[in-house]
Order: sequence, then structure tokens, then C-alpha cells
Amino acid sequence: MNLKEIKDLIKLFNTSDLNKLKLQDGEFSLTLEKGVETAPAAVAAPVAQPVAAPQPAAAAQPAAESEKKIPDNAIYITSPMVGTFYRAPSPDSPPFVNVGDVVKKGQTLCIIEAMKIMNEIEAEFDCKILEILVEDGQPVEYDMPLFLVEKV
Repeated sequence: MNLKEIKDLIKLFNTSDLNKLKLQDGEFSLTLEKGVETAPAAVAAPVAQPVAAPQPAAAAQPAAESEKKIPDNAIYITSPMVGTFYRAPSPDSPPFVNVGDVVKKGQTLCIIEAMKIMNEIEAEFDCKILEILVEDGQPVEYDMPLFLVEKV
């Protein structure tokens, strides 16, 4: 099974009503469980909250200014899973995207590491990056906003 097939399977599993999926193909074995991670996710939430709380407080004045500048068609790109956010493929590589970049559909925006698997998060549409809402190496929760973008 290749990486793309595994990613597609994880996406399908996340959107399904299944709670557990076990796959065996020769020596390859994969087990996905939804209900098991609820306890660690609840434990991770307090860790993410103190990190996220200072950001809005520190950005309170710029937020008021940026509210005027945010286009009507601006939307958030959110995390599809719990994990660790990375802006670049490696520590000494340039980030996938920066504020102001125009990205094409399918272009990699970031990586979220979950269970030692690096998951590339791709743009689902052409857009312009208005704001990057998460720091490199920060833990993220499911459905947590990662980027503020404007469709182009």
C-alpha cells in the first residue's frame, strides 16, 4: 500500500461512521480507531489552550485592524486531525507557504504529524494565504483553524 492510498483511507475513515478499521495485507498491517483517541485528545486540549490563548490576546489590537481588511470571501482552512503542525518538510527547509502567497489547488500547505505519520495538508482550491494561525511545532486539534485564506 502506498502513502497516497493510506492518506485516502484515513480521510475516508475520518468521514465515515466507523469507529475501528483493521487492515492486513501480507506483512503490512494498519489499525485505525476513533474512540480510543478521545481521552488523549481531551488531555491534549489543555496543552493547546494556553498556547492559543496568548495569541489572540497579543493580537487583539491588530485583529481589530485586520477585521477591516479581511475580504468577505475569506475562509479558514482547518486541521483534519489531531497532531503536530509543521510549516516545512524539515527544520532546515523553507516553509511550504508564507503570508501573501497564492497557492494552487493540490499544493501542500503544511504537514501534520499524527502517530509518527507525516500527513501533507493540501489546498482544496486556489487561494491566497492571508494569515497563518499556528506556530511551527504547535499541537493542533481536529477542526482547529490553521490558515485564513481568500479564494482566488
